[in-house]
Amino acid sequence: MSTDTSFFAQVNRQFDLAAPHTGLPAGLLEQIKACNAVYHFAFPLRRDDGTIEVIHAWRAEHSQHKNPTKGGIRYSMMVNEDEVMALAALMTYKCAVVDVPFGGAKGGIKIDRSKYSAGELERITRRYTYELWQKNFIGPGIDVPAPDYGTGEQEMSWIVDTYRSLSPTIDAEACVTGKPIHMGGIRGRAEATGRGVYFGIREACDNPDDMRKLGLSVGLAGKRVVVQGLGKVGYWAARYLAEGGAVITGLAEYEGAIHNPDGLDLEAVVRHRKETGSILHFPGATNLPDSAAGLELECDILVPAALEQVITETNAARIRAKIIGEGANGPITPEGHAIIKDRGALIIPDTYLNAGGVTVSYFEWLKNLSHVRFGRMDRRFEEATTRRIADAIQRVSGGNLTDTQYGDLVRGADERALVDSGLEDTMITAYREIVDVRDRHGIDMRTAAFVSAITKVGRIYQGAGIFP
Repeated sequence: MSTDTSFFAQVNRQFDLAAPHTGLPAGLLEQIKACNAVYHFAFPLRRDDGTIEVIHAWRAEHSQHKNPTKGGIRYSMMVNEDEVMALAALMTYKCAVVDVPFGGAKGGIKIDRSKYSAGELERITRRYTYELWQKNFIGPGIDVPAPDYGTGEQEMSWIVDTYRSLSPTIDAEACVTGKPIHMGGIRGRAEATGRGVYFGIREACDNPDDMRKLGLSVGLAGKRVVVQGLGKVGYWAARYLAEGGAVITGLAEYEGAIHNPDGLDLEAVVRHRKETGSILHFPGATNLPDSAAGLELECDILVPAALEQVITETNAARIRAKIIGEGANGPITPEGHAIIKDRGALIIPDTYLNAGGVTVSYFEWLKNLSHVRFGRMDRRFEEATTRRIADAIQRVSGGNLTDTQYGDLVRGADERALVDSGLEDTMITAYREIVDVRDRHGIDMRTAAFVSAITKVGRIYQGAGIFP
């Protein structure tokens, strides 16, 4: 199959590879694979200069085995019906892999946001929200969007404000996630996907059997990492990997890539890019001609965290990393995957690895529905209890903790700490489940993630008595 095969067909090809390992009946498998609903609509935008432009937009709901469905909204000229269907399908499987109780969805608007003013972007976003509301494609128990490529907190603010004006219910804030804190957002959401990438890679590096097969030591310490993409996913993944002991030796962005085998100072590179508009010509680093060249650098861990289909059969043989952690959605085509897998590299699939965002979105959705900030009910009680225990231990032992040590010991968990703990537990548990499936069936990690997800979705249908 060539690389110009549709994205949705590529996702379904991977589904078909995993399906025989699930033991589910053929009819049920076809239902799970199908995209349940796609809404394509066009609406007029009055530009600031008075001209009228027609805007095309989509929302796909892949599976309603659980409600609401969940998935981001992207603003890009690459948006089309096939893409949103594929990404919605991946969201279904991603949510199932990490046991987040959502069906999969995805949306997009075909625009280059850099060519629109803030006022025009607001009008586009609010009209998009209205169109979704009008067709029952948005709501706390129906379909809950989130940020994606080209969108962020500002767009989510416009969405929730528009939805609240149309449906002024007590749970209106839960219609979308990725909002600013003051509008019902949750601490830790911005870095959640990158943080999840870090937890997943760290868990992989702590597996002694896999590291032995790769000829690597156990743990992150000292491992050479190349990251493609310095957006919200790539930046945070690189930052946490560096804090965990890895060495960032290469960074790639759309303008090119840089490399230093002795390591790059991530924050210094970010400052350099803000000052010059490019990561290129960073002091002490070697420039590479394009972003694709960065993928081919020799390293232990490669994290493609930009857009889909950047590793194909044309460049897969030149990818030298021993571990590839898919921070982006679908960065490796099936043909590229086969080539890399055959040379023995470990591919940690996007279906699992970039699920940190939807996991923390789930926490935000729960917070909005409960109308209680995490930690508000028990943080001070936890601190008081821990303080009594610490005081008793000091009295008995004669210890003398410093104020800093004492404060760290008795500090209760706030919202950010609880979110991080929940994300870490989710990523560790899911990784171990996937490894168990992989080892039982003798398959690769991507296929194992699909087997895990399809099996979980199938059990819900069977439990409802819809299929035998």
